[in-house]
Amino acid sequence: MARIIILGGHGKVALHLERLLVERGDEVDAVIRNPAHAPDVLETGAHAVVLDLENSDQETIADVLADHDAVVWSAGAGGGSADRTYAVDRDAAIRSMDAARTAGVKRYVMVSYFGAGPDHGVPEDNPFFAYADAKAAADEHLRASDADWTVLGPSTLTDGPGTGGIDVDATESGSVDRADVAAVAAAVLADDGTIGRTIRFNAGSVPIAEAIG
Repeated sequence: MARIIILGGHGKVALHLERLLVERGDEVDAVIRNPAHAPDVLETGAHAVVLDLENSDQETIADVLADHDAVVWSAGAGGGSADRTYAVDRDAAIRSMDAARTAGVKRYVMVSYFGAGPDHGVPEDNPFFAYADAKAAADEHLRASDADWTVLGPSTLTDGPGTGGIDVDATESGSVDRADVAAVAAAVLADDGTIGRTIRFNAGSVPIAEAIG
């Protein structure tokens, strides 16, 4: 049994992940900003932890992360202003990585997106630019850290039931069910062979455990 904390615990991927981890016997804490979301988290079997990551300092976040075996970042500003996108998807994410180090939590799984990276290619006048730029910076900070990191790069997210299969060989982004993204996150948490790897994937036919192996 592992003790895992999910940042952004009310997101659709996170709620799937909480159920999967609880079902396999892990103890799961889910960090949420809005206390009204606690019942949805509790329904998965996870514990709800109320914390505003955007406005919390590194020490406060470290206190929450302490005594966990792994951190999963599944939070995001969800669009809106560029300033808030940078504040959450870049700055708060980086603070959480530094906080994990302070708290002594080595394992860190980042839920990013397929095209993330310094060469994301999104023009500055595109509304998606702030998100692409923020995620690139956060992912690079994690890769440069001494964490036992894994970066997940799912393609366009869909709300299907999941197939249990993915394609990690795709060169272009397609789509993938959020349920399968959660299943990939659960699988990498149980597989130390994924440490230090960036795993980009679409929906596919290769069973997840085999695909990430």
